[in-house]
Amino acid sequence: MINENIVWHDHQVSKKERSRLKNQKPAILWFTGLSGSGKSTIANAVEKRLLATGKHTYLLDGDNIRMGLNKELTFSNEDRIENIRRIGEVAKLFVDAGILVLSAFISPFQKERDSVRHLIEDNAFIEVYIDTPLEVCELRDTKGLYAKARKGEIVNFTGLTSPYEAPISPEIRIKTDKQTVEESVDEIIHYLENKGYLSC
Repeated sequence: MINENIVWHDHQVSKKERSRLKNQKPAILWFTGLSGSGKSTIANAVEKRLLATGKHTYLLDGDNIRMGLNKELTFSNEDRIENIRRIGEVAKLFVDAGILVLSAFISPFQKERDSVRHLIEDNAFIEVYIDTPLEVCELRDTKGLYAKARKGEIVNFTGLTSPYEAPISPEIRIKTDKQTVEESVDEIIHYLENKGYLSC
């Protein structure tokens, strides 16, 4: 609920002006998928490629955000929803600043991902589904989380004891069990080029 004494303050510098200065169309690339699917790996590689071409970016990573902004939130369904709500608002500010923001979060619920999409104007939400089978993610288990979850040491673990709702119609679908990181990055950059995000 918004306090009635708070009034929105309009900026004298617009998103359009900030974007023109950076020669890019700002957007959120929202990487979603199971733990171990490759979200952070691919998001980092995409950002590095964009940076090499002079683009202005920022990467929001799930673990990093939970160490600061969202450090008091648990992994209950309610707190996961609040986690994504906050990230959506932060990402919206980056878009207003003219930035290409990459967000790498499990974000298991379609409703919450859609809520972020509806925060952003100009079709600037790009859902990137890292579509990696559970068994592949569990074999990787880069952080040892699946092993802990199987032992009951982690509750509400997405894909095992908590649901993951796969995107219904993502803009980009990456299958890391069949594509290399380089091929995945190529596909995402190609999409951004074709849709006009890399020029203004």
